[in-house]
Amino acid sequence: MNERNHTIVIEIFLLGFKNIHKFKILLFILLLVVYCVTICGNLLIIVLVSCSRTLHSPMYFFISQLSIFDIMLSTDIVPNTLASIIAEGLVMSFSGCITQLYFFGASALTECALLSVMSYDRYLAICNPLHYAAIMNHTLPHSLAMTCWLAGFLLAMITEILIFQLDFCGPNIIDHFFCDLAPLLQLSCSDTKSVEIQVSITVMTIIFTQLLFVLGTYICIFFSILQISSTGSRQKVFSTCSSHLMVVSTYYGTIIALYVAPSRGYSLNLNKMLSLLNTIATPLCNPIIYSLRNNEIKIAISKIYFQKNPLKDQRQSGTG
Repeated sequence: MNERNHTIVIEIFLLGFKNIHKFKILLFILLLVVYCVTICGNLLIIVLVSCSRTLHSPMYFFISQLSIFDIMLSTDIVPNTLASIIAEGLVMSFSGCITQLYFFGASALTECALLSVMSYDRYLAICNPLHYAAIMNHTLPHSLAMTCWLAGFLLAMITEILIFQLDFCGPNIIDHFFCDLAPLLQLSCSDTKSVEIQVSITVMTIIFTQLLFVLGTYICIFFSILQISSTGSRQKVFSTCSSHLMVVSTYYGTIIALYVAPSRGYSLNLNKMLSLLNTIATPLCNPIIYSLRNNEIKIAISKIYFQKNPLKDQRQSGTG
């Protein structure tokens, strides 16, 4: 009688998006296209950074790391979401639900840390350019990226360990399109305060500490930009920084709205829309905002294209 049964709930039923009978095919096609574009765009960035010598710099290395997490996050969420749209619900094993939650939390925490590292890289490049190469040497970017990986996956593992200590005795229905933490805890018949406190401390500490760090670095960057005499150079630097700030604002804004601000007043539909923006739209926007608008990325793409099509390259050079 003293033994605790942690596997009373062996299956989880995800309701997904309800009452979309007339639009489920349209939504399925839209999310499928978004997923394919997300995977292809981020894979393109990873391949370009790996193959192009002009992109072997810390900034592009961090962008390629961000692309890895965007692929991980999308692949963790979107396939099951597509299945739930077609079947109007999805049955997952309890272990599968916990696994999905783990990779979602790990990728989210790691991406937050990586965004802070990227802002630090831009700070060094703009505010301390003379010492940038010495500080951001060959080993430091890899060490920073590895630290982000370890921090994200270890912190997410702590939450998983605490969840496995809870009893889940039903019901087994989650009104969401993936296994998010808050609706999962509602299925527990145990006291969930330990998990809630740990998650709140982790999220608030990481989110606000890193957000303040990013804001601090960009305040310094902003004053450095104002001291640049050339208008063209100033606009180029500001364009790079504004792209990063755009992604940071979208990512941190949705994270704070979902997991830090009180969510009981939110409707389920609003919660799903914010989660959709965080898990599906952001991984799509990142390669576009960061890289596909970047001239060096465009040059790398054109070099690879003309290497495979030398005749077209000769025609263009001939016409020029």
